[in-house]
Amino acid sequence: MLSIGSVGLGRVRIGVGVTLMHALKHFRSCALLCTAVVGLHSLQGHAQPKSEASAQNSTAKRDGQHDFDFEIGTWKTHLRRLVHPLSGTNTWVEYDGVTVVRKVWDGRANLVELKVGGPAGHIEALSLRLYNPQSHQWSLNFSNSKSGTISPPTTGEFKNGRGEFYSQETLNDRAILVRFVISDITPTSCRFEQAFSEDGGKTWEVNWIATDTRVQGDAESVR
Repeated sequence: MLSIGSVGLGRVRIGVGVTLMHALKHFRSCALLCTAVVGLHSLQGHAQPKSEASAQNSTAKRDGQHDFDFEIGTWKTHLRRLVHPLSGTNTWVEYDGVTVVRKVWDGRANLVELKVGGPAGHIEALSLRLYNPQSHQWSLNFSNSKSGTISPPTTGEFKNGRGEFYSQETLNDRAILVRFVISDITPTSCRFEQAFSEDGGKTWEVNWIATDTRVQGDAESVR
């Protein structure tokens, strides 16, 4: 026979046991919930950078191999040239003539032939433009009939309908930067501008401005 004290003690032990069981169940539920939340945040944290990286890669890998298709054909060219760049003088001469642009490698390259003349003489020049599929940039390689050599390539790309190309060259035994810009592009006209900088790009002096107008009825044009 159990005494009253023993029965009371047994109830206390049973009560404690039940309480511990409920506490363990609650702890396990909380632990599972915390694990799920942490896992969800972890997945979200990994997914976001991947999405951003994909977007950046998509932008970086823009295919520009047909950027010059607009220019294929024959153009009337009006050219203004600064006679002595970076000399402090401001004497300009003007020329008129024709520019012919031919597609090479289905647009991944093109050849420009310029023939202009004026009171200051004549200019015959070539520009071979090449597209690099790895860098997604163009190199512009210029030559004229007087030198018979190709200048250092001017490299760059088109953004928002405007092309900017840069190189480093030498003028009067001094290293300078060269910037070549193609802008104001329409189906029938475009503008080309060259500028030099002798202070690392802080200031620029424009020395070559050509405005092209497409010849009417040009069969070679790509529209």
